[in-house]
Amino acid sequence: MQPRAVSFPLRVVAQDVALALFVTVMQVQGTVAKVAIEGAPRPLADFGNLGYALLAVSGLVLAVRRRWPVPVFVTAALASLVYYGLDFPDGPGWLGLFVALYTLAAYGDGRRSLVVAGVGTTVLAVGWLVAAADIEPRAAIGWVFFRIGASVMSAALGESVRSRRVIAAEAQERAELAERTREEEARARVDAERLRIAREVHDTVAHAIAIINVQSGVTAHVLDKRPDVAREALQAIEQTSSRALREMRAILGVLRDDDNGRVPYPGLGQIDELAAKAREAGLDIKLEETAPATALPSAVGSAAYRILQESITNVIRHVGPTRVTIALNPGNDALEIRVIDEGRRAAPGAADPHLPAQHQISTGGSARPGRGILGMRERCQLLGGELDAKPTPGGGFEVRARLPLAPTGSPL
Repeated sequence: MQPRAVSFPLRVVAQDVALALFVTVMQVQGTVAKVAIEGAPRPLADFGNLGYALLAVSGLVLAVRRRWPVPVFVTAALASLVYYGLDFPDGPGWLGLFVALYTLAAYGDGRRSLVVAGVGTTVLAVGWLVAAADIEPRAAIGWVFFRIGASVMSAALGESVRSRRVIAAEAQERAELAERTREEEARARVDAERLRIAREVHDTVAHAIAIINVQSGVTAHVLDKRPDVAREALQAIEQTSSRALREMRAILGVLRDDDNGRVPYPGLGQIDELAAKAREAGLDIKLEETAPATALPSAVGSAAYRILQESITNVIRHVGPTRVTIALNPGNDALEIRVIDEGRRAAPGAADPHLPAQHQISTGGSARPGRGILGMRERCQLLGGELDAKPTPGGGFEVRARLPLAPTGSPL
């Protein structure tokens, strides 16, 4: 066991030095006083004042008890064995040894310190009993057993203090870890909520802007020739923008402290309204819907609605008027969604209808998926589902999603 190279505050060092001086004075003065009253078989001044030296050494060594608990205990134990082995007078010369034993157990490293304390106490007990084999009067041997018992109690007290300190340190560490974990979880929830709001805003705004763009183009084209059609287009713009504003208030309502202005998130119950808006934007919507055996979870219904909304928005923005088939098939364990468009319809000067719709984007024809497809895929993954989006051989585009009815992820 290596000496402990630990730095202690000056206050602690001063306390240990004061304790060492106090114990030294108590051992020397107490033994001298007892000898003056009861006498002694061997004076402390024998062997060149060796008795005084042993009492002083076992006391003064306590000044470094926290820094080197094992060497301090070994020094105090050897001094005690020599002291009682040479038959010096019994007295309070064991005070330094008891403090050293306590320090070894309290400031040591647990099991190894206890092993050293146990072996040392055993050696001390044997040495003390051998030295007291011919003690007179025989009743004085009771002090030997007192020293043995007090040594065991000192080590047990030190181990108790060390255990309590370790338990308190572990509790503090667990509390700090729990606090860090709570902070990380709070940040994760904030990030998840931010991502959810971003997806909802994207879906709502993109869909509304796409329809408004189409309807405003129709208005500009027929304003002079067919004012009745222009009026209907303007009404569609008003309704779409009004609905988008209501949904935006519902999405951003989580940022307020009260529930004023919040409305339920859209679900599959509004799919007919979504299809009607798409028809007004020029799409030929064919809806194939199978009635579910049981009510769909709100998280699944909301995610399905947003997937349909984003798919229709992509068709309006990147393809234009075409035929779109929407198939909803709620099974026993999952809701399957398919949105298939036929691609751009051939017209003079139009792009090749057999070119996949994904490549017919007016911003340069990049084949990389936009944020819309990524957002749909994220919604599926959060619920434990999956999404596949790819061109069809006939020049259209297909979005296929599968949402478990018992979501395994977060509904955000």
